[in-house]
Amino acid sequence: MSILKSGKIYWLLIAISLVLPFMMYPVLLMKVLCFALFAAAFNLMLGFVGMLSFGHAAFLATGGYVTGYLMINTGLTPEIGVICGTLVAAVIGYLFGALSVKREGIYFAMVTLALSQLLFFVFVQASFTGGENGMQGIPRGNLFGLIDLNDNLSMYYFVLAVFIGGFWFINRIVHSPFGQILKAIRENEPRAISLGYNVKRIKLIAFVLSAGLSGLAGSTKALVFQLESLTDAHWHMSGEVVLMTLVGGMGTIIGPIIGAGVIVSIQNVFSGGDLGSYVHIIMGVIFVVVVLAFRNGIVGEFNKFVKSNFKS
Repeated sequence: MSILKSGKIYWLLIAISLVLPFMMYPVLLMKVLCFALFAAAFNLMLGFVGMLSFGHAAFLATGGYVTGYLMINTGLTPEIGVICGTLVAAVIGYLFGALSVKREGIYFAMVTLALSQLLFFVFVQASFTGGENGMQGIPRGNLFGLIDLNDNLSMYYFVLAVFIGGFWFINRIVHSPFGQILKAIRENEPRAISLGYNVKRIKLIAFVLSAGLSGLAGSTKALVFQLESLTDAHWHMSGEVVLMTLVGGMGTIIGPIIGAGVIVSIQNVFSGGDLGSYVHIIMGVIFVVVVLAFRNGIVGEFNKFVKSNFKS
C-alpha cells in the first residue's frame, strides 16, 4: 500500500502545519491552504467523476464576495460569514450544475466556462463588488465573538481548521459508498446507468458539493487578504486550479494539495523578481511539461515509483 494512502501521513502533515507559521510567513501559508482546499474541491469532480469544469472560479469568487459583503455591511462574525458564502456558492453550483451536467466531455466544459464568464461580467457590473477596484477593507472580525482574527497567527489556525474540516469531508466522500459510485461513473458511465444509478442526479450532487467547498475556500481567502477582486472570478483562475490538480496528481486525495503548494510557491518566487511579467508563461510551460511527461502528477509518479521499486 502506498504510504500516501496511510493515515499516518495525514497526522504528520497536520503536525507540520501546526508549527509552520513559526518558521514561515503565515499569510503565504494561508494562501496555500485556501488554494489547496480549492484544488481538492475541484479534484472531487475531475479526479473522481471525470468532469472537467472550466468555470470553478465562479464559485471561489462567489464565496469571497458574499462573505466580504456580509462582513462589511452586517457585522456578522467571520464563521457565519464563511458559512453564508459557502451556502450561496453551493446554490450557484446547483444552478450551474442543473444546466451543465446533462452535457458530456468538451460540451460540459464549455457550458461551465460560459456560465462562469456570465457571472464574471455580473461581478464587473455589480455595484456591491467594487467592479475592477475589487471589494476592499473586508474586516476579519472576531471568531465566535472572542478571538481577534486580525492577528495573523490566530487567522492562520482558523484557516487551518477550515482546511482540515474541508479536506476531511472530501476524504470521507471519496471513501464512502457514494464515492465508489462516483468512481464507477468515471470509469464506465453506461455501465453505471445499466446498474440502475441515476447518473445525472449523482453528478449534480457532486457538482454542488464541489462548488460549495470551492466557495468555502473563496470565503476564507477573502478574510485572509481582506480583499476580493475579479481575479478570483476570471477564467485564468479556473485554468490555474486545473494546473494545480494535474501537477499534484489528478484522482489522488493529497495530490491537489501538493500541486497547490507548488504552484503558489512558484508564483510567489517569480512574481517579485525580474520574471514577474512572465509568470503566466512559466505556468503554461509547466502545464505542457506535466501533460507530456508526468501525466500522473507528483503523487501519481511517486506512487508508481514506490510500487515498482518496493513491491511487498
